[in-house]
Amino acid sequence: MSAPRLRIGGRAFAQIAQYHPELTALRRDLHAHPELGFQEVYTSARVKEALKLCGVDEIHDGIGRTGVVAVVRGRGHSSGSMVGLRADMDALPMVEHNEFGWKSCKSGLMHGCGHDGHTAMLIGAARYLAQTRNFDGTAVLVFQPGEEGYAGARAMIEDGLFERFPVQSIFAMHNWPALPAGTVGLSPGPMMAAADRITIDITGRGGHGAHPYQAVDVVLAAAHIITAAQSIVARNVRAMDSAVLSLCAMQAGDLGAFSVLPDKARLVGTVRTFKPEVQEMVEKRLKEMCSAVALGLGATATVQYERIYPATINTESEALFAAQVAESLVGGDHVVRDLEPSMGAEDFAFMLQLKPGAYLRLGQGGAASGGTLHSSRYDFNDEILPLGAALHASLIEQAMPLPAAE
Repeated sequence: MSAPRLRIGGRAFAQIAQYHPELTALRRDLHAHPELGFQEVYTSARVKEALKLCGVDEIHDGIGRTGVVAVVRGRGHSSGSMVGLRADMDALPMVEHNEFGWKSCKSGLMHGCGHDGHTAMLIGAARYLAQTRNFDGTAVLVFQPGEEGYAGARAMIEDGLFERFPVQSIFAMHNWPALPAGTVGLSPGPMMAAADRITIDITGRGGHGAHPYQAVDVVLAAAHIITAAQSIVARNVRAMDSAVLSLCAMQAGDLGAFSVLPDKARLVGTVRTFKPEVQEMVEKRLKEMCSAVALGLGATATVQYERIYPATINTESEALFAAQVAESLVGGDHVVRDLEPSMGAEDFAFMLQLKPGAYLRLGQGGAASGGTLHSSRYDFNDEILPLGAALHASLIEQAMPLPAAE
């Protein structure tokens, strides 16, 4: 049976669809000029230029270093409500292998996660909201730097984001190649895992590879730790819970010194969890296990455990509301209300720790995007730009509706 045909409704989409060529041009310009976290100088300038043309009421820059916030006031103000929308702006340190005309012009930098599209969609929403103002309250549009490992959301918060713009709720969305183009997915509760970085330093005694009895072999200790670490999730985390522990890199010795046993080794990896109690248990067991395994082999091991991003947890009422808004645009057949959580991480989590809100997935289709997120051949699917902008705008209009005419 073929999938239900996608039909997009609503006044917002009909109007924003007229901006499609301009949004596509903006998105491709941003794609061609990628910038890393807190270096989004060109991107922020383009955002401010576009927001001025959109006619928003206020533009604030330099929040969280390179962040930008726009304010749009509705036709009515009786509700006193303020709702936020967030888009991330930064790119990745990776080489692009596409050949189209808007490929990255910066060696080693690429918009491999679609933040160029996210930014363009929120600009589209800004233009529509400033033109129509069909809501009762204030819309706060947050263009965030440094999502890709720099905790830009936290930087904006520490710079007074929510004191200056005290929103009652906030929403964000991310393109998702695993969903068909136009499908919206979300779930009340967990959407993305907490991301922690682990660094394990092992110290022994170096020596000659021909006389290992005179040394304390850190490579052997590292190998045992790598194997033993896999038992932590398998034998300590309940089957009903979720956790991932991956040791992703090892550094020890010199590849040119084939007979030299090094005296130090380092392992680097990540832990992903949803529940704080699981996160705490994994950290505790990892430290205990590394110390004990190394000691049993005559070495010592220390673990540095860094909590990078918390879990992204949607509040129930805001997730249900966002699903209803999406359904009003694309129909119930194209809204997944129980989307499986991802073990990836997202720093919108910092905002959801302080404010009610929801994080949505906007399907763009794997074939249309040329690959998965963070792939060197990835590209944002421009066909979904008007829908994403309309979804942003509709969240504002339906969260803060104008009073019914008497």
